[in-house]
Amino acid sequence: MTQVAEKGGHDQDHGHGHTITVMIDGHPKEIRQGRYLVSELKSALGVSADLELDQVENGEFKPLDDNSHIDVKKGDVFVSHVRRGGAS
Repeated sequence: MTQVAEKGGHDQDHGHGHTITVMIDGHPKEIRQGRYLVSELKSALGVSADLELDQVENGEFKPLDDNSHIDVKKGDVFVSHVRRGGAS
């Protein structure tokens, strides 16, 4: 019944636990606690794939790479925004 396992994703529902509330762009969102590929977390949070996702920790914005993994827990705060160009 888990969608993660059905997707055939890399994690295959490893570490996904109960439903928790996190914040995305100032709004609460319920997702399953656990380890996510950032690109899959964006989908779970309803964030468009073409946006960047940052995790806010102690008032600091930490950019998350779409190809990295993150352990999501209750109370985590995320912010989405347009991608910044590499050229200055």
